[in-house]
Formats: sequence, C-alpha cells, structure tokens
Amino acid sequence: MAYGVNPINIFRQGATIVAKVLRGSKPGEVPAELPTKFELVINLKTANTLGLTIPDTFLARDDEVIE
Repeated sequence: MAYGVNPINIFRQGATIVAKVLRGSKPGEVPAELPTKFELVINLKTANTLGLTIPDTFLARDDEVIE
C-alpha cells in the first residue's frame, strides 16, 4: 500500500514554474507550490500473498488497485 503524490503531477507543477521563469519572472518571486493531489495505491496481490486482508473502506477510497 502506498499513499503519496503522483510523480506526473509534480513534473507538471515544475513545468509551470519553469515556464513562469522563462517568461521573465524572477525565480525568487515565483511562489512554491505544494502537491494538491495525493493517491492511494493498494497491491492486492502482495497483500493476499502475505495473508493480509484489506478492509473495504480502504478499497472504496483507493485510486488504483494492483491485482
């Protein structure tokens, strides 16, 4: 199970900051941006191999399930 930011979204945010700097903004004036979307990924195959049961509440909230 993993809970964290999606790397693709981080790269998109970084590209937006780079674009602002390339358009003339001073790097010190560009505000830092925090991640806005976090993802929950559950690997059911590994959980089953380890004999773990994932509660339905987690399965209802996940963004991705690996089966």
